[in-house]
Amino acid sequence: MPDNLLLFIGLTTLVSLAPGPNVMFIMSQAALRGHRAGMMAGLGIQVANVVYFALTLLGLGVLISTSELLFFILKWTGAGYLALIGVLALIRSFRTQPMVDPAQPAPVIAVHRGAFFDGLVIGFGNPKTIFWFLTFLPQFISPQQSLANQMLTLGIIGTVIDLAIQWMYTHVGGAMSRFLAQPQIRRWFERGVGVVFIAIALLVAFGMQQHK
Repeated sequence: MPDNLLLFIGLTTLVSLAPGPNVMFIMSQAALRGHRAGMMAGLGIQVANVVYFALTLLGLGVLISTSELLFFILKWTGAGYLALIGVLALIRSFRTQPMVDPAQPAPVIAVHRGAFFDGLVIGFGNPKTIFWFLTFLPQFISPQQSLANQMLTLGIIGTVIDLAIQWMYTHVGGAMSRFLAQPQIRRWFERGVGVVFIAIALLVAFGMQQHK
């Protein structure tokens, strides 16, 4: 059993709860495209997490965390995709939207498979995810115990916590869809989402330096 397991659980919960690209994307997908889209977005993010976990377990995480080129590619891919989602949200907000029944949930605007792919790309390029797997996770590994068992235990616990919190944020976003059925509110919400994602993209691109 890894040392400081309770501390790990507490800090992992706080990291997962903290607003970031993953949280914003899941909530916006659930609010604008429906609950299932939010779940698919979360699934895409978790697939990216599993890949990072496997790389860390295999020791390749050291290469990613020390290679300036790989870090540059991951960071700018994530930032570019976040900016693209923000721009597309702004564009959608200026399109003419038909009147709908406010008592009904907001209509789905895209297929759910798109939400999964978007979540996958954002998961790979999210600095918080990279930090968690390549910097935060190894701090709770004891050299006196089995590395594989510790990594597997921490990886499973971290994934379960993240899934539970993503499920919560999906329901929060889904609850907003009723209000977003009103075109004027939906329009301004999409504009807000667009601005936030562009701002996050700028922070990812220029506010995060590689750990030395």
